[in-house]
Amino acid sequence: MSTTASAKNGTWRNWGGNVAARPARQVEPASVEELAAAVRKAAEDGLKVKAVGTGHSFTSIAATDGVLIRPQLLTGIRDIDRDAMTVTVEAGTPLKRLNAVLAREGLSLTNMGDIMEQTVSGATSTGTHGTGRESASIAAQIKALELVTADGSVLSCSEKGTEEERAVFAAARIGLGALGIVTAITFAVEPLFLLTAREEPMPFERVLAEFDQLWAENEHFEFYWFPHTGNTNTKRNNRSAGPEQPVGQLAGWFEDEFLSNGVFQVAQWVGRAAPAAIPAIAQVSSKALSARTYTDIPYKVFTSPRRVRFVEMEYAVPRAALADTLRELKAMVDRSGLRVSFPVEVRTAPADDITLSTASGRDSAYIAVHMFRGTPYQAYFTAAERIFTAHEGRPHWGKVHTRDAEYFAGAYPRFGEFTALRDRLDPERLFQNDYLRRVLGA
Repeated sequence: MSTTASAKNGTWRNWGGNVAARPARQVEPASVEELAAAVRKAAEDGLKVKAVGTGHSFTSIAATDGVLIRPQLLTGIRDIDRDAMTVTVEAGTPLKRLNAVLAREGLSLTNMGDIMEQTVSGATSTGTHGTGRESASIAAQIKALELVTADGSVLSCSEKGTEEERAVFAAARIGLGALGIVTAITFAVEPLFLLTAREEPMPFERVLAEFDQLWAENEHFEFYWFPHTGNTNTKRNNRSAGPEQPVGQLAGWFEDEFLSNGVFQVAQWVGRAAPAAIPAIAQVSSKALSARTYTDIPYKVFTSPRRVRFVEMEYAVPRAALADTLRELKAMVDRSGLRVSFPVEVRTAPADDITLSTASGRDSAYIAVHMFRGTPYQAYFTAAERIFTAHEGRPHWGKVHTRDAEYFAGAYPRFGEFTALRDRLDPERLFQNDYLRRVLGA
């Protein structure tokens, strides 16, 4: 199976394999006009409409029994404006392709998440992010948006538009598919630059004790903690004058393919078959990665291949609450009898001004917990979620969580602003599905 979601016999499945849907019909529009016509036709037929990218969300945010819009034909670069330093792309363009085109043009996004299989609209609509001291999510780099709304009209919005357009822009950058179907996105870009990555193992308690300093001293800092151990692997990415020193073919293959994907895959299979072996495997895994430094263009440093399938929950907590939250998570795992074979990923983002961004109005730290696909994850995720919500956590919109509209109304100061805009743009709830009913209210 490819890295995208699958659709066989009319059934659509996400990448993680934990969500399936049987839409009444699937449409692949080749133009904005065709997409708008498909939206109008669905409304006439009394069917709901959802757009889906590559299915990298672990929630049912894209699932529908109505019309599923697949944007594979809505791809490519519309415009590169070197005066404004922006690029406008069709919504179905994979981030992988966008990054490659920008690099050829001597340009780059400022920040990226850690994978680039998603479409630009799928990634931004769910709040996909990397890690950064000053640079935030992919959606925070958006300068303008085009979307087809529930009446089939095409709406353009930016921070420079009318009052209504600015309100739409504030919300639609991370719109959850609730306000319309995004057809094009304009991103801010900058001249291509180099990043030097420094990866090194570090004890868990040292990372937490020095976290504020590590965060302050690096443009992009993240780390992975291996449950059942006191070990982490840290990664610092900073701009560099060069020269380019990509990961050597052999060393890079060994670390990224053999250890991170090959051996890791085998370790996951063993752990699934014999959970009692997981703590011992974790000790070995956490010590297998050595310190390394390399320099390359941004997307080759920010992103890495993910061939081991998993299910994920991620919460944003206030950055100041990170150490307490993580210590509680470690204590819970240590005393629980749970067997957790996947490392816990920790990243940060500065506050932004996007209505339902997980970093909306506050400096944030992200804690992501994973389980190998096919292993029971509910007990671990439930216990982790209890800790995250006690620290005012906000769940990633595309990752497993059990929160509802009542919770979000308290977690997001501008929640009412978003739902009021939705009432104006989609009063008949054409873009509704079970997930949006739960997280936004009916």
